[in-house]
Amino acid sequence: MAHSHPILPISPGGVRIERVVTSGVFELDGGSWEVDNNVWVIGDDNECFVIDAAHEPVTILSVVGDRHVLGILCTHGHNDHINAVPELVSHTGAAAYLHPADRVLWDQAQEAAPDGELADGQTFAVGDVELRVLHTPGHAPGACCFHVPALDVLFSGDTLFNGGPGATGRSFSDFPTIIDSIRDDLLTLHDHTIVLTGHGDATSIGAEKPHVQEWLDRGH
Repeated sequence: MAHSHPILPISPGGVRIERVVTSGVFELDGGSWEVDNNVWVIGDDNECFVIDAAHEPVTILSVVGDRHVLGILCTHGHNDHINAVPELVSHTGAAAYLHPADRVLWDQAQEAAPDGELADGQTFAVGDVELRVLHTPGHAPGACCFHVPALDVLFSGDTLFNGGPGATGRSFSDFPTIIDSIRDDLLTLHDHTIVLTGHGDATSIGAEKPHVQEWLDRGH
């Protein structure tokens, strides 16, 4: 794990979080960009969830190992976060979950529909912890974050980064909406909540909270 990332908590029951950095191409609105993505695996020795199946299925599966995959949770439908979903579904038999508002993006990259839908307030259990779905539109209409209260961790996808909100300059995104999502649903969490992002370095709620006015002033 990179030195820029905090030491992540482990639950009393042994649920841990592993970071997999994968590389590939993000495509939207006719453009393409080389990107590195954070793929997160949360679970114990027996079972796990994969958060965002990006680019390199073999690399992700090597971290999963022989564990039972309970599901593939997609923070949003941009191709760089879902392009390894078919291979992971095929290899693990796990269902892939997406918020229905992001089908417009999903369908640009995938032929098959997602297996399940995410909804605000929905919970998923692994070992002795729960992941709670927070619908946080703005970067994408169906963008979701996953809060793990027992570990004081938030998987923020591309909604909140170390340094501010996710990008809102392309199709199906909106800056006032992402600000509302961050302010109402994320910055209300404990300041010490670790924020594990879709790209780049981790941060915390407390580190980002003082900067909302700066984001508003710069407009992104």
